[in-house]
Amino acid sequence: MQAATADTTLPHDIPRWMVMLLAAACGIIVANLYYAQPLIGPIARATGISPGAAGLIVTLTQIGYGLGLLFIVPMGDLFENRRLVLSGLVITCIALVGAAFAESAAQLMASVLLIGLSSVGAQVLVPYAAHFSRPETRGRAVGNVMSGLLLGILLARPLASLVADLLGWHAIFGLSAVAVAALIAMLSRYLPQRRPPAGMHYLALLGSMWTLVRTTPVLRRRSFYHAMLFASFSLFWTASPLWLASPDFGISQKGIALFAFAGVIGVIAAPIAGRMADRGWSRPATGAALLCGALSFLLPHLVHGGRELSLAMLLLAAILLDFAVSANLVLSQRAIYALGGEIRSRLNGLFMATFFAGGALGSALGGWMYAQAGWSGVTWVGFAFPFVALLYYLSELRGGKQGL
Repeated sequence: MQAATADTTLPHDIPRWMVMLLAAACGIIVANLYYAQPLIGPIARATGISPGAAGLIVTLTQIGYGLGLLFIVPMGDLFENRRLVLSGLVITCIALVGAAFAESAAQLMASVLLIGLSSVGAQVLVPYAAHFSRPETRGRAVGNVMSGLLLGILLARPLASLVADLLGWHAIFGLSAVAVAALIAMLSRYLPQRRPPAGMHYLALLGSMWTLVRTTPVLRRRSFYHAMLFASFSLFWTASPLWLASPDFGISQKGIALFAFAGVIGVIAAPIAGRMADRGWSRPATGAALLCGALSFLLPHLVHGGRELSLAMLLLAAILLDFAVSANLVLSQRAIYALGGEIRSRLNGLFMATFFAGGALGSALGGWMYAQAGWSGVTWVGFAFPFVALLYYLSELRGGKQGL
């Protein structure tokens, strides 16, 4: 595959092996944002962070990621993409080593912030699937790559719990540094170059992003929908390990890992959603995803029982929520990528930055809400996020707007 610009029309579709490489790369990179999530308890104790502030370990990672999405990902419309990805991965590897050897709160916080900032290479890679796909198969290609990214998100938590149970929490960051180093070698050999069309300088590029927000209703709506869903997702996966480890359940890190593995089932929604989008069913699929997200937090209130039933309802809620987030993410990116190849990186950066801001809010609220109001308080806050998105979605249906 030769170097291409955003406007290149390829005679052949993206090869399957390239889709698999992009999916694996995105999963390995994005997993770094979530390794700390189920480990905030032991990490906080080891580094002297108070229980109330433990959520900052995850929040700082997501803040760094949000900054990278706003200020680094848009460079994909300006600089050669392959070099941009590899440069970020080198920094990610260094930051992971810093976290692996962290003994103080300051060193850990600096490392996770840098991990988040430099891991945005995944969002430069995802548009590769759109750049090198034919329009009629773009949803399927993006969905398959997003399956890898979502697997990275969903597997990161149980993998981190299992490694921490066997080797301690430092080990997961060291092992990830090795994986990222191997990924650098693989991408440097096989990832094709992509040179965007020559155009504006960096400051003008950043300045154009506000214009894109102001003039692109699809971007605004899609960003809000997924910010609300991702806030509930981050809230759930920040607070649920605390509840599972509490006297109510008394589950070990290994048990929490097994619980989190079940959520991986939700990743099957990504390729399904991509195919639905290619068939023109984005609008009803979006409504179903938002509804599933809200319903997942109502399940514990609809069914009451003992420890086993409560655990079963929590597991079902996790699967339903992960399914909703996976489907809505692919539907949103399919809609945004259709707006134009020459602005695709900026659109993707704005979309991702908005919904990761929602994720950072959910992570920060998760630990605090659990400490203040227990799991019941967490569920009502988690329900509120997708419910607000549903209200906004219904306004689109009433107005007949093309936001999907």
